[in-house]
Amino acid sequence: MSNPLVTAAWLAERLDDPELVVIDASWHMPAAGQDARAEYAAGHIPGAVFFDIDEICDHSTTLPHMLATPADFAVAIRRLGVSQTTFVVIYDSLGLFSAARVWWNFRAMGHGAVSVLDGGLPRWIAEGHPLETGWRTPSHGDFKARPALGLVANKEGIRRAVEGGGQQIVDARAADRFSGAAPEPRVGLRRGHMPGARNVPWSALVTGGALHEPEVLKEAFVEAGVDLVRPIITTCGSGVSAALLALALTRIGRDDVALYDGSWAEWGALEDAPIATGAA
Repeated sequence: MSNPLVTAAWLAERLDDPELVVIDASWHMPAAGQDARAEYAAGHIPGAVFFDIDEICDHSTTLPHMLATPADFAVAIRRLGVSQTTFVVIYDSLGLFSAARVWWNFRAMGHGAVSVLDGGLPRWIAEGHPLETGWRTPSHGDFKARPALGLVANKEGIRRAVEGGGQQIVDARAADRFSGAAPEPRVGLRRGHMPGARNVPWSALVTGGALHEPEVLKEAFVEAGVDLVRPIITTCGSGVSAALLALALTRIGRDDVALYDGSWAEWGALEDAPIATGAA
């Protein structure tokens, strides 16, 4: 998939398609003090259902919003009305942030018929398209999970990469968090980054809630020292903005990158995990 994005105009023409499901994947950092569920109820794209990344996740771990088990994911997604033949379009209220995480969830579970709305809800509204209010409960679908294991990395995979295993680590956090100059927002985590990691802050890939054009995306990765031919693992604070890196890389032809689901929430809490500070 060279372009994982769809436009608001494209979506508006297809809202009545029975083989299409639109998902509001809005999520906010805890410090933002915003309620994505309440925002959904107050106004969302007509027909859209809500995906809560803090509910549809692995509840057996204390790590935030980790990928659910295939069985649990399938049950939750069927309840959202998604079937095997459904084309899924995902958006969020910020334009482009948490939608990428849910896009990655679907791909990690083997559902490739999924795209992100370019510019998200802000662009939908700006282009004059309607909203609906309230809460939608769709008919159940027949979704089945078929995990794509190559798209998910764990701490053992990161250790191998750090030790020279051939995969590049690309970190989506802001530069001051990557270098260790700024504290982590989660209490108890050490500062810094995985040794050898490259830093491509997710905010450098987005303007006005929309992903940059492919040539600009390529330049951002290359300038950070990323070899766009070699294997890549993306990471961040808790696996949300790492998915935005994966989305950007897919946009430029790299749809095979893995995402470290535990990200810094896990690595930064491991007492034996090697950590580097300073710029890459």
